[in-house]
Amino acid sequence: MAVPSTPAPTPVTPVPAETAKPGKPKPPRGHRRWLWVSLSVLLVAIGGYVLWSRIASAKAAAAAAKAAAAGPPPIPVVAATSRKGDIGVYYSGLGAVTPLATVTVRTRVDGQLMSIRYREGDTVHKGDLLAEIDDGLYQAALTQAEGQLTKDQAALENARIDLVRYQQLVQQKAAPEQQLATQQATVHQDEGVVKLDEGQMQSAKVNLAYCKIAAPVTGLIGLRLVDPGNIVQAADTNGLLVIAQMDPISAIFTISEDQLQVVLQKIAAGQTLEVDAYARDAKTKLAQGSLTTLDNQIDPATGTLKLRATFQNPKGTLYPNQFVNAKMLVQEKRGVTLVPTAAVQRNSQATYVYIVNADSTVTVRPIAIGTTEGDDSEVTSGLAPGEVVVMTGVDKLQAGSKVSAQIAPAKSAGSPAVSSSVSPTVNPSARNGSKGQKGS
Repeated sequence: MAVPSTPAPTPVTPVPAETAKPGKPKPPRGHRRWLWVSLSVLLVAIGGYVLWSRIASAKAAAAAAKAAAAGPPPIPVVAATSRKGDIGVYYSGLGAVTPLATVTVRTRVDGQLMSIRYREGDTVHKGDLLAEIDDGLYQAALTQAEGQLTKDQAALENARIDLVRYQQLVQQKAAPEQQLATQQATVHQDEGVVKLDEGQMQSAKVNLAYCKIAAPVTGLIGLRLVDPGNIVQAADTNGLLVIAQMDPISAIFTISEDQLQVVLQKIAAGQTLEVDAYARDAKTKLAQGSLTTLDNQIDPATGTLKLRATFQNPKGTLYPNQFVNAKMLVQEKRGVTLVPTAAVQRNSQATYVYIVNADSTVTVRPIAIGTTEGDDSEVTSGLAPGEVVVMTGVDKLQAGSKVSAQIAPAKSAGSPAVSSSVSPTVNPSARNGSKGQKGS
């Protein structure tokens, strides 16, 4: 019996893994390699940054420790060297410039102002012609006076001739003495009339001269008060113009009554006290003059006395009614120790300065101050010439502070000094004498 043939099995094709299990596809092998490289680089960078931070922190700590061991840095200050010099003792007062002569020029006759011979702001000299007034009326009056004088002189001459005749007749007993006496009285009367005529003629000449107005003083003319063509009158109080004497000129200022005795002693000794006039800012010197006179009484309301100082003013620097600060020199102190006023420090207990030592440290030194004038102060005790004192930057200082001093230019009559940062030069004797002193 035949066996039936079995069909051959169909070959099974293997299914790929991607199709066998559904889901997210796997990244290629090259992409995974770059991921690991990037992660490695990032880890290396983080490690480097941490290492660099630790090194920088260690260096900063070392620098801080070194700075702490070296102490705080020097404090920058501006210093100056005390010096020997001269300083003046001044009495100061507020004042105003006052001309020695201020003249309001007025007409002395009535009439029409015909012309002016000046310009506003001109400087005129005494005797210069300033203005002219119509003189026709006064010329006529002079002519009338001259004619009347001639007439009365003729009458006087005739009366004198008759007097001679009567004298001869009386001697000959041909005329009574009463007639002679009457004739003598007539002569005297005519002489009086002639004198009256001469006076009237002189008055007419004066009025005629007043028609030409001349400058009474040398000075500066102000603004014109009357224009030509106007009728001016002698009774007018305003005047035609004002002249102020400018050179020399004076200033009137005040001082306290407590300072009067010193001034009187200087004047009694024959001394000439110099006076300087400064502008409103008390820094700009305008002129230098001398004390001229004192008022004769003290103002009881203010306790001050007025003084007048005279100044040469060729350039017109001082102007009438200008406000000035007057400084009168009453004493000159020579060869004293001077320091800048800015270097002097004060508290409730003492006056002191900061001394810069040779090792650039500072010491507090009590001092005594005498005269202060401008930017300089006189030191009467506690300081010697040549020592260096701090001017600016003292608010950060205390005894023993280390400073970096910049020396300010010194006041001297030579070439201008240049400020520079140098080690201060200290007077050895002064430094030794300062041992044991404690600052305030």
